[in-house]
Amino acid sequence: MIDYVLLEEYTRNTTVLIVEDDENIRKEIYDLLVDMFFHIDVAVDGYDGLEKYTNYYNKNKKHYDLVITDIKMPKICGVDLSKMIYEINKEQKLMVLSAHDDPEYLIDLVNIGISQFITKPIEINNFIQVIFDVSKSIHFKKNDIKNRCNNIIKLNETTIWNKELKRLTNNGKDIKLSKKEILVVDYLLKTAEKTCTAEELIAYVWKDNQDSSPDVK
Repeated sequence: MIDYVLLEEYTRNTTVLIVEDDENIRKEIYDLLVDMFFHIDVAVDGYDGLEKYTNYYNKNKKHYDLVITDIKMPKICGVDLSKMIYEINKEQKLMVLSAHDDPEYLIDLVNIGISQFITKPIEINNFIQVIFDVSKSIHFKKNDIKNRCNNIIKLNETTIWNKELKRLTNNGKDIKLSKKEILVVDYLLKTAEKTCTAEELIAYVWKDNQDSSPDVK
């Protein structure tokens, strides 16, 4: 059973491109998803889909979170469209709409990495379950990327401090630091917005072995 509270959480910041040449199916999918997702665009064939995909990136500097495409379409079929999209963005989440008479296409789609298929005519409960699973995956991937970015402090063009790993790198190479040096860097970056005294810094660095801490004059 779908947890619709979680579904709303997973989809509220997610962008979608629907590529479907059948007007009735296109409208059916849009109507099912429009109240779930943050932003939805629709395309009427593979060529229109590729154009909207590239235009969206050029305008927003990011790709759609999810692309839902039919297989049999004029101008560019869903298989070729999927290949073109993967050439642009190999991490793209793709769902394919397939009719019962499309088995010859499925092997090609599996071979290029697509694992999410929706059979037409659309069965609503199954469709929503697949949407839930894919949106959950997108949601957690976004959060993972966000958390990793939040752990990175860029000191200059080449030097980076990783707050989680307590690691300093320059041009991708680790700079070896002693335990005390790590504590110094960690404390200074934690308190970057205020001036800390020598006494505060020494107290932090030597907090675990106060007996051997140096005297502060």
